[in-house]
Amino acid sequence: MKKVRKAVIPAAGLGTRFLPATKSMPKEMFTIIDTPTIQYIVEEAVKSGIEEICIITNSTKHIMENHFDYNFELETRLKERGDLEKYEEIRKIPKMCKIFYVRQLEPKGLGHAILCAKEFINNEPFAVLLGDDLMVSDTEPVLKQLINEYDKTKCSILGVQTVDKKDVYKYGIIDPKVQVDKDLVEIKGMDEKPKVEEAKSQLAVLGRYVLSPTIFKYLETQVAGKANEIQLTDAIMRMLSEEKVYAYDFKGTRYDIGDKFGYVKAIIDFALKNEELKDKTKDYINSLNDN
Repeated sequence: MKKVRKAVIPAAGLGTRFLPATKSMPKEMFTIIDTPTIQYIVEEAVKSGIEEICIITNSTKHIMENHFDYNFELETRLKERGDLEKYEEIRKIPKMCKIFYVRQLEPKGLGHAILCAKEFINNEPFAVLLGDDLMVSDTEPVLKQLINEYDKTKCSILGVQTVDKKDVYKYGIIDPKVQVDKDLVEIKGMDEKPKVEEAKSQLAVLGRYVLSPTIFKYLETQVAGKANEIQLTDAIMRMLSEEKVYAYDFKGTRYDIGDKFGYVKAIIDFALKNEELKDKTKDYINSLNDN
């Protein structure tokens, strides 16, 4: 069985919820304190054993490519000033992983974005990490948890967590078939953003996947679905006719960086874990309570 060594990060979205900022700055480059979101996602992939990453971009997102490249002028200036800590920090970024870029020429949805990476994947199992979803885990990286389950089942794994019943309409929701163990479910199907009263469960798919290369056969023939886009959910539903797909309830915290409040929560939580900022942040939060 081929191991999971490649990953796709779809990052071609327009980021309209963050306009006007995203008119010139990709939302994936928004910083959590001092590090772009996309770097945290790449780091998660690397810590999970991924060797090669394909980032799906568009014509306005070359700034991401620059971030994962060397900047010789900046590096020279840091070295001349004797700021070797920052010099080493930025030098390690391009060395993290082999990163490739493919442009999604038209905004046709998540399924189409993943289809753009077909030649890169070359008939191997692969991971998908959504550029909007930042995952933090105190144990293993979330993607590594999914890869472990793939190694056991030899089937596609969708990362899920239980959400509030009132929020199911925001997500792709799992229709369970068999509860394999406490955290692993074989799925019967999926509903993309169902009505609250029609949801088959509260297990929401949250931005991490390990997929069989079989998915490309279905993505290539997938017709546009909701929002007139090629939906990954629809292709997975069709793939169920050929092979099993599982959902794994991963351990960790997910931040929706594509949502304004999700982004604010991430900054606050990361500040509270930062040695330099945590005391000042706590004092400021307490001062708000006093008022």
